[in-house]
Amino acid sequence: MLRLDYISCLLTVVSTILVGRKMWQGWIIAGANSVIICLIGFRTTQLGFIPANLFCILIYIYNIVQWRNLQSPNRTSLNPEDNVV
Repeated sequence: MLRLDYISCLLTVVSTILVGRKMWQGWIIAGANSVIICLIGFRTTQLGFIPANLFCILIYIYNIVQWRNLQSPNRTSLNPEDNVV
Protein backbone atom coordinates (compact mmCIF):
# COMPACT_ATOMS: atom_id res chain seq x y z
CA MET A 1 0.00 0.00 0.00
CA LEU A 2 1.13 3.52 -0.77
CA ARG A 3 2.47 5.26 2.36
CA LEU A 4 1.20 8.82 1.98
CA ASP A 5 2.73 9.83 5.30
CA TYR A 6 6.25 9.04 4.07
CA ILE A 7 5.63 10.80 0.77
CA SER A 8 4.34 13.84 2.69
CA CYS A 9 7.43 13.80 4.88
CA LEU A 10 9.73 13.75 1.85
CA LEU A 11 7.78 16.51 0.10
CA THR A 12 7.91 18.67 3.23
CA VAL A 13 11.70 18.42 3.37
CA VAL A 14 12.18 19.04 -0.36
CA SER A 15 9.78 22.00 -0.49
CA THR A 16 11.39 23.58 2.58
CA ILE A 17 14.84 23.31 1.01
CA LEU A 18 13.64 24.78 -2.29
CA VAL A 19 11.77 27.67 -0.68
CA GLY A 20 14.82 28.33 1.51
CA ARG A 21 16.86 28.61 -1.68
CA LYS A 22 14.30 31.12 -2.98
CA MET A 23 13.03 28.80 -5.70
CA TRP A 24 9.34 29.18 -6.53
CA GLN A 25 9.15 25.48 -7.43
CA GLY A 26 9.20 24.77 -3.70
CA TRP A 27 5.69 26.24 -3.46
CA ILE A 28 4.50 23.80 -6.15
CA ILE A 29 5.85 20.87 -4.16
CA ALA A 30 4.36 22.28 -0.96
CA GLY A 31 0.99 22.48 -2.73
CA ALA A 32 1.26 18.86 -3.79
CA ASN A 33 2.10 17.99 -0.20
CA SER A 34 -1.02 19.82 1.02
CA VAL A 35 -3.14 17.79 -1.38
CA ILE A 36 -1.64 14.61 0.08
CA ILE A 37 -2.34 15.83 3.61
CA CYS A 38 -5.96 16.45 2.57
CA LEU A 39 -6.13 12.86 1.33
CA ILE A 40 -4.65 11.60 4.60
CA GLY A 41 -7.19 13.66 6.54
CA PHE A 42 -10.05 12.29 4.46
CA ARG A 43 -8.87 8.67 4.78
CA THR A 44 -8.43 8.90 8.54
CA THR A 45 -11.55 11.07 9.07
CA GLN A 46 -9.41 13.81 10.56
CA LEU A 47 -11.36 16.35 8.56
CA GLY A 48 -9.74 19.37 10.23
CA PHE A 49 -6.73 18.85 7.98
CA ILE A 50 -8.75 19.55 4.84
CA PRO A 51 -9.78 23.23 5.27
CA ALA A 52 -6.40 24.10 6.78
CA ASN A 53 -4.52 22.65 3.82
CA LEU A 54 -6.90 24.11 1.26
CA PHE A 55 -6.08 27.48 2.82
CA CYS A 56 -2.36 26.64 2.55
CA ILE A 57 -2.80 25.80 -1.14
CA LEU A 58 -4.31 29.25 -1.72
CA ILE A 59 -1.35 30.85 0.07
CA TYR A 60 1.07 28.81 -2.05
CA ILE A 61 -0.66 29.95 -5.25
CA TYR A 62 -0.45 33.56 -4.08
CA ASN A 63 3.27 33.16 -3.28
CA ILE A 64 3.99 31.57 -6.66
CA VAL A 65 2.30 34.45 -8.47
CA GLN A 66 4.19 37.01 -6.39
CA TRP A 67 7.57 35.34 -6.85
CA ARG A 68 7.05 34.82 -10.57
CA ASN A 69 6.05 38.49 -10.97
CA LEU A 70 9.34 39.52 -9.38
CA GLN A 71 11.21 37.68 -12.09
CA SER A 72 11.32 39.89 -15.13
CA PRO A 73 13.90 40.31 -17.92
CA ASN A 74 15.51 43.23 -16.04
CA ARG A 75 15.79 41.40 -12.71
CA THR A 76 18.22 38.69 -11.78
CA SER A 77 17.39 38.32 -8.08
CA LEU A 78 14.24 37.72 -6.07
CA ASN A 79 15.51 40.12 -3.40
CA PRO A 80 14.28 43.68 -4.24
CA GLU A 81 17.30 45.29 -2.53
CA ASP A 82 19.63 43.48 -4.94
CA ASN A 83 17.96 45.13 -7.93
CA VAL A 84 18.53 48.78 -7.00
CA VAL A 85 19.90 50.74 -9.94
